[in-house]
Amino acid sequence: MFTGIVEEIGTVVAVERGTGDARLTLRGAVVTQGTRLGDSIAVDGVCLTVTDLDGDRFGVDVMPETLARSTLGALAPGSAVNLERAVRADGRLDGHLVQGHVDGTGTLLSRTPGARWDDLRLALPPSLARYVAEKGSIAVSGVSLTVTGVDDASFGVSLIPTTLEATTLGTLAPGDPVNLEVDVIAKYVERLLAGGAVGGQGAPGERS
Repeated sequence: MFTGIVEEIGTVVAVERGTGDARLTLRGAVVTQGTRLGDSIAVDGVCLTVTDLDGDRFGVDVMPETLARSTLGALAPGSAVNLERAVRADGRLDGHLVQGHVDGTGTLLSRTPGARWDDLRLALPPSLARYVAEKGSIAVSGVSLTVTGVDDASFGVSLIPTTLEATTLGTLAPGDPVNLEVDVIAKYVERLLAGGAVGGQGAPGERS
């Protein structure tokens, strides 16, 4: 589990492509501190398992499903990525609950600079639009953001100076792809409603 508060911008060192899968080697001086083999690190919002450690470098395996649903398949040596270690159970939840399970990809449509912030408009896949709400949370390439507005095809966010400086969203240009993860609570609520769990009969085992 993650918070969407990026710890550092890392760099892709090497990409080894297999038959439908890939192996990435990345550099991150902050996220490798205290990290052990088997730990989880979010790379541009994708939860990946650390399989190798060498100083400030770590390796991860990326399966075909992840490559198909995220932007990781387009990474190359030198690419910048947002990095975050899994949140500790006794840590602060400063962003929102982020699983690192990317739901799909979007594209930056426009960028409007403000006095000390930027307003971004991003394309939203129709299948995800119902999970996005104004003033709700969404993870964009692993960054926890508050939705400023939404319609059936796009949504808006505002980036404060810290986000502009500390994440790859600061250099995002119109046409660039991003990973999107919607609020998991919205998906569970939809599932419960579809299954008829919310109604007058109550849940199994519940006293009347």
